[in-house]
Amino acid sequence: MTTQHSVKVVGSADKTVDCGAEQTLLDAFLRSGVYLPNSCNQGTCGTCKVKLCSGTVDQPAVSETVLSADDQASGFVLACQSSPTSDAEIEVPLDAGSGPAHPLRDLQGTVHEIRELAHDTVALSVGIDEPLSFSAGQYLEFVVPGSGQIRQYSMANPPSSADRLEFHVRRVPDGAATDRWIFDTLEPGDPIEMRGPWGDFVHGADTDAPMILLAGGTGLAPLKSIALEALDQTPDREIHLYHGVRHRGDLYDVDFWSELRESHPNVHYNPCVSREEWPGRSGYVGDAVVADFDSLRGYVAYLCGPPAMVEAGVKACKRRRMPGRHIHREKYTPAPVAEMTPA
Repeated sequence: MTTQHSVKVVGSADKTVDCGAEQTLLDAFLRSGVYLPNSCNQGTCGTCKVKLCSGTVDQPAVSETVLSADDQASGFVLACQSSPTSDAEIEVPLDAGSGPAHPLRDLQGTVHEIRELAHDTVALSVGIDEPLSFSAGQYLEFVVPGSGQIRQYSMANPPSSADRLEFHVRRVPDGAATDRWIFDTLEPGDPIEMRGPWGDFVHGADTDAPMILLAGGTGLAPLKSIALEALDQTPDREIHLYHGVRHRGDLYDVDFWSELRESHPNVHYNPCVSREEWPGRSGYVGDAVVADFDSLRGYVAYLCGPPAMVEAGVKACKRRRMPGRHIHREKYTPAPVAEMTPA
């Protein structure tokens, strides 16, 4: 029988869950439908840090760039990396707020279609037997067959079409999930083992504020989900999408966004190419935003892509006087080699 430990959030009588000895705190809480802040689920961002007030946990070594020496000395641990070795109590930082509380699930999917989007990018259409409850912007973990490794891919479809999921996958040279699986042997009809939803990068309750969407590469996927949900709620929502890539051949979903622009006059599509001359807009998405707007007061922004692009985009939004609380971001970073934790 698997050992179970009781883990309680201090000061919250209704936030006590049972956690397996080899199960992470984050996994246990999310499976119970109890929200804990989370983002990368890889131990690299620090979003899920909680304070261990009593009890003990197993946790691999954590970089001081993620948890400072002072934090670690004060008892802070990463919920996505820590498994209890006794009953425990944790304290969630006061500024954590609330977030999506969709129960974490193990999913069995079936590939319906693999569609080429660009020279090194495909769209996976995956069907699931029971619709998935998730918030626009969240992601799933894929289990790479035969390896135990996991990779993370954001849903590109809106929550309203949750029985067939869309993912955008860019080839990584010699990648365990891409070159050696998705771009090599994966075919329609094949099963995919998944887990989720994860992440706090979600479409928020920002009324009908006009939106700035900044995407780098396949960071476009969650922004597509966010844009479609926003338009489901408010068809005349003002949305400015900037999609940044290095080369013209890296652009994808151009027809989709062009058609969306035609059917929704307040949607503005701005593809940007940074390393190649072409008939369209050249340069970086952050610079394009600065050039297009004198002020972004009253706007909200969602940014997703490589860290450098996201950081530059945040600076551009703040330069145009957008408050930091209105800027939502997700950085794509290389996935470490990690194995699934038994639930």
